[in-house]
Amino acid sequence: MNLVIAGCSRRKRATAVPVPALELYEGGCVPQLRQRLGHLPELRRWLRILSAEHGLIDADRPLLPYDRVLTLERARELRSSAGFVLAQEFDRYGRPREALLIAEPLYQGIVLDHLTGVRLHLIGDLYDRAAVSTVLDSWGWP
Repeated sequence: MNLVIAGCSRRKRATAVPVPALELYEGGCVPQLRQRLGHLPELRRWLRILSAEHGLIDADRPLLPYDRVLTLERARELRSSAGFVLAQEFDRYGRPREALLIAEPLYQGIVLDHLTGVRLHLIGDLYDRAAVSTVLDSWGWP
């Protein structure tokens, strides 16, 4: 098992009804991940999004648009809940062999301490499509 964690984006779909997180975010690497993996439930289930509002969530969590900027204080608040989410997932499914973390440094800090022992691929530029593709290709993901 491998895991992808992507930082959220400020740009979101305009909607009055909740949509899955992977469908909500319109910026950064999320559209690339949606296009490449969104139609594959067996891989989509290994996608997580780091949200300034909601913390670490899975790709199918229903959300409405929101406007919250990640501050250092908020990142500190989210560390323990993200650690709890990851610990539960690792207990249930095992620790991933590799993880791809596509997020700005402040977002990275929320989960980095919880990914020890995992071969980690860090991409700090949410728009670096080539780097994301290189890692996913190396995993054999479509």
